[in-house]
Amino acid sequence: MRFLLVILRAALQHAVREDELPRTVARNVELSMGTKREIEPLTAKEGRQLLAVARDNRLWAAYELAVRIGLRRGELLGLHRSDVDLHEGVLTVRQALQRVGGELLIVAPKTQRSARRVALPFECVTALRAQRAQRIADRKAAGANWKGTGHGLVFTTKNGTPIEPRNLNRSFEVLCVRAGIRKVRFHDLRHTCASLLHEQGADARMIMEILGRSSIRVTMDIYTFVRLDSQRSAFDRVGDALRGDGHEPDDDDGAAGVPVAV
Repeated sequence: MRFLLVILRAALQHAVREDELPRTVARNVELSMGTKREIEPLTAKEGRQLLAVARDNRLWAAYELAVRIGLRRGELLGLHRSDVDLHEGVLTVRQALQRVGGELLIVAPKTQRSARRVALPFECVTALRAQRAQRIADRKAAGANWKGTGHGLVFTTKNGTPIEPRNLNRSFEVLCVRAGIRKVRFHDLRHTCASLLHEQGADARMIMEILGRSSIRVTMDIYTFVRLDSQRSAFDRVGDALRGDGHEPDDDDGAAGVPVAV
């Protein structure tokens, strides 16, 4: 709807410039922002539960990367083995896997900022080493049916072919049930990463660079979330300050240094 309004405004404004209309009333039309989807990332506890159960999943490393460094689904599935340096502990995002026009294609990152280098936490390195061992076992088991030659992808099917993005979503839904956590979107793991970084004191620029966003403001608006328990903790600290710690006199005690009449 918003796109159609932009086109209509442009057409009517052109008519005004050509003296075909005296003015355009479309400029005064304001669209409702609509109902924003409520974003509630996983808590640290839920994240631990998810990753604990994911250790038995063949995509364990993908979940580690999604939760800990906030990679997008396409970035994960399009990750090339040459872009993962386990010795230095660095991952480079150069491409993504997307379904375009009915076929799976390797495409450029979403934006210029999306192409980035990210330090790998120890847990991600461990999971990626396990992923590499699994790939070797898959290739051996597949034998002549192995189709992964030339793809070079970190995450593949048992036969070495690219993973259908929707299948990752289905795997994630099953994993949430097994972990006993709320059902959220796979993309919400990216929100989880940002929120946990924010809660642990990471500044906005660092979060922006890790996630590959182009704007600090947009990063903080979209990817961070102040949880209710964090709000309660803040209110408790305010309450402590208002109650005082015994060093400051109450109003009824009189001004400092002035005796109180009895």
